[in-house]
Amino acid sequence: MISGESDKLAVQVQKKKILCIMEILLERTDENHIMSANDLCNALQEYGLSAERKSIYNDVATLGDFGIDIVTVKGSNPGYYVGERRFELPELKLLVDAVQSSKFITIKKSEELIKKLESLTSKYEARQLQRQVYIYNRPKAGNETIYYNVDRIHTAIFTNTQISFQYAEWTVKKELRLKKDGGLYTVSPWALTWDDENYYLIAYDEEAASIKHYRVDKMQNMSILEKERLGKIQFKNFDLAAFAKKTFGMYGGRDESITLLCHESLAGVIVDRFGKDIMMIPAEDNYFKAKVLVSVSRQFFGWVTELGELAKIQGPEQVKEEYKDYLQSVINKY
Repeated sequence: MISGESDKLAVQVQKKKILCIMEILLERTDENHIMSANDLCNALQEYGLSAERKSIYNDVATLGDFGIDIVTVKGSNPGYYVGERRFELPELKLLVDAVQSSKFITIKKSEELIKKLESLTSKYEARQLQRQVYIYNRPKAGNETIYYNVDRIHTAIFTNTQISFQYAEWTVKKELRLKKDGGLYTVSPWALTWDDENYYLIAYDEEAASIKHYRVDKMQNMSILEKERLGKIQFKNFDLAAFAKKTFGMYGGRDESITLLCHESLAGVIVDRFGKDIMMIPAEDNYFKAKVLVSVSRQFFGWVTELGELAKIQGPEQVKEEYKDYLQSVINKY
């Protein structure tokens, strides 16, 4: 009995030892930081474990068989380090930058996420990620409601169910005020998109029989309903990329095919906005024509105005007249 318990304890210790070696190698080694068998033996003492150098060789080999890319360095300073990881350092930097610059993620949640990302590389390379976090150069969300709203929306999409929520708008007192006197919105969620640093839900509204979008940070008291989603036909051929191209600032409007006359210096602006597939036909005096589908709105007119004298709405006439009315209404304010 005593012998059996001793064998069981020895197996448990061996299991713990190999897991500790894995943790040590993942946390403390990279191409520029190598640990020898002796180094690993010393590090194991921090875990209350002792090991012979020869046993380290077998444990490292076992971890290699398990799929961890452990590089063996030979020569005058032999040792081991973890080579290829699930995420490379440039990839982690990219993810850290995305988290840091995301306005909808709170500072607290950003720090928690970045800390988790740091654990995916060695502690030495993690310092390079930490140096990118020392400043937040844009306003961050004040609460974590949006974080959980996004999770609920994804759950509803996965389970093919509808959601309900209250929708709010900002007042001049910088307070969120519920729309429809706090009445519930019930929609069928189909997609999430990120536009101009804000998260938007793209959903089907049965009452309006149309596709609508909502800013997720303005959605409150969200619930997942036990009602099957609607709008399958409407979303069958829905192209989220095309929707984003034609919609300016995620403000709705009527769809129109318009012709823009632009100076060639705006070629990059047009490609960035509408994609490489857009046809740009050369015109006189270093200008070109581009026919694009847009959602006509004040936000679209504002975008055209930003381009100044280098761009012109050439047609259709109705949109040109609406644009002139828009400009005149702005001038009248002055």
